[in-house]
Amino acid sequence: MLATLKKNPVVRKFAVEHHRLQRQLVWRTGATRYASERSQANLPFKVFSHKSLLLRKLGNADMRLQHNKITNLQLASKEITKIVIKPGETFSLWKLVGRPSAKKGYLPGILLSNGEVIEGVGGGLCQMANLLYWMILHSPLTVTERYRHSFDAFPDSGRVLPFASGATIFYNYVDLQFRNDTEADFEIEVWVDDKFLRGELRASHEPKVAYSIIERDHRFLHNQKTGKFYRENILFQQITDRRTGNLLSDTLVCENHSEMKYLPPPGAIVVME
Repeated sequence: MLATLKKNPVVRKFAVEHHRLQRQLVWRTGATRYASERSQANLPFKVFSHKSLLLRKLGNADMRLQHNKITNLQLASKEITKIVIKPGETFSLWKLVGRPSAKKGYLPGILLSNGEVIEGVGGGLCQMANLLYWMILHSPLTVTERYRHSFDAFPDSGRVLPFASGATIFYNYVDLQFRNDTEADFEIEVWVDDKFLRGELRASHEPKVAYSIIERDHRFLHNQKTGKFYRENILFQQITDRRTGNLLSDTLVCENHSEMKYLPPPGAIVVME
């Protein structure tokens, strides 16, 4: 009965707005200190940088939406870049970006909702969340809120990062947040050029360690009863001493198991369930 109610568009809209109001209340009355100050000059030490291709073939998705996404990323970048996360502060993507709307200049882009690929204003901002999350995994910052898609929508096309190493967002209660539990300041820089969404994480203190993300046990599964395919892996964060190269830790980040909306690639080994 509850699942049926959630599929009702009126009920769903009411539920979404209820969650959004709850998050607004938390922002205004909670004890969390959110980062909002911008740097006047870049912090001196680069911790990590990354870039992601703006235009990729995503199944049969309309490339018009991919081009619209670039505008959306440019608008969001302006609200995020040069934000400084001081000790004890938390970065919230949605608190900085705000609600993406046509009035602000956001265009229709790709959204993933309830297992389906749909079109919606502000679509494509998950690419920003993916880039930020990947950078934070290569730092001492603490991820406090991160969600992943419950399904894998598109086959790999130019993928350079491990499967399920990103983050999904939905205004404003499905957020990406991370906290600075160190004694250093950290600065986020993000920008869009003619080909890539680029990001850089900088710090006030020189990093003594390096971070890497290791994928293990990647595989495809086929449930013979339902006919559905699944993809899963495990991600670990390794920390090494920059001076000696010695491995200091090897920590589980997440275990991923997602239903696939496409068939495994030719030649892939599929485990039967």
